[in-house]
Amino acid sequence: MSPKSPKRVTVYLLSGFLGSGKTTLLTKAIDHFTEAGRKPAVIMNEIGEVNLDGQLVASEVPMSELLGGCICCSNRGDLGLALKELVTDEQPDLIFIESTGIANPMEIIDEVTDASLLLPVELKAVITVVDAPQLLELSRTSRGKTYRLMQEQIRCANLLLLNKTDLLQTEALQEVDALVRDWNAFASVHYTVFSQIDMRLIERLEEEDTLQPSAGGKHEDAHQERDHVHDHEHHHDHDHNHNHDHNHDHASHAEHHHSHSHVMAYTHFFERAVDSQAFEEFVSKLPQEVYRAKGILSFSDTSSRFLFQYAYREMDFVKITPQGVVPDVAVFIGENFSKDAVRTELLKLEAAADSVVK
Repeated sequence: MSPKSPKRVTVYLLSGFLGSGKTTLLTKAIDHFTEAGRKPAVIMNEIGEVNLDGQLVASEVPMSELLGGCICCSNRGDLGLALKELVTDEQPDLIFIESTGIANPMEIIDEVTDASLLLPVELKAVITVVDAPQLLELSRTSRGKTYRLMQEQIRCANLLLLNKTDLLQTEALQEVDALVRDWNAFASVHYTVFSQIDMRLIERLEEEDTLQPSAGGKHEDAHQERDHVHDHEHHHDHDHNHNHDHNHDHASHAEHHHSHSHVMAYTHFFERAVDSQAFEEFVSKLPQEVYRAKGILSFSDTSSRFLFQYAYREMDFVKITPQGVVPDVAVFIGENFSKDAVRTELLKLEAAADSVVK
């Protein structure tokens, strides 16, 4: 029997290029969850030596600053330490990681899921804020490094905010909408001004593991969340001086629960040790959409615990002795795979192990 897993701290990754509106969304989310009686914490990454955006976060909110580099390169490894310190010292209910605008979220996803093997944290979703006018301009002109980075940030998202949409006419809005849906047909897409959304959309990302996924892990209708094109008056302030008050969150489907299969990470906690050969066979048959997996596992046919790694269709097991109480856990990372299918197969392994014990 593996050690009992402690209460997990929900982690959200906020992604999006420089100036897209991530910090505006962060401050709104912090206010919402604080008022709801939850305790949020923040990890803020800035490429510079001074965290100016952090000044916008209320002083009573626990915050860790990673300055002078990007989480995914020069600060690699610091993120796990920041998570550990926040969880240990502050005991928050949820943590928002706001990455610098030049970060590739895939690297940060890898860092967070590494940390989740040893810490009671669980990455629930990637929320990407898109500067809609900027993306549209890049798609029509340069399509350089910034464009490719924005594409990666969009592809990784579970929840997409097409922000500053008040600056686009209807046809232009349809063009950028089609672009992001071509890159990510599974994310929930919402048009926003000032990153204003119904915060229940974020709450439901946290609840999704308790929901029944749709058959085959596909969204029931990839376009079911399509928000209607604006019918409000468009404002074209090209200096981006957004001092007019909008409250258009376009969460027309907020009342529905959806399970988005584009979730980048599925975390499975084992209730009992499983057979090592059966587990290896399961891993060898993982769908190609699962391109990375890792875990700390006990096996019923050996007394040792193992660090498990899987990448590029290859798996590796290394004997380890974790410090402290560490549950048996495995994390699976990929695109558009069925979390339900992976969960079902793992539960079968546990049931088989249980029947042998009995």
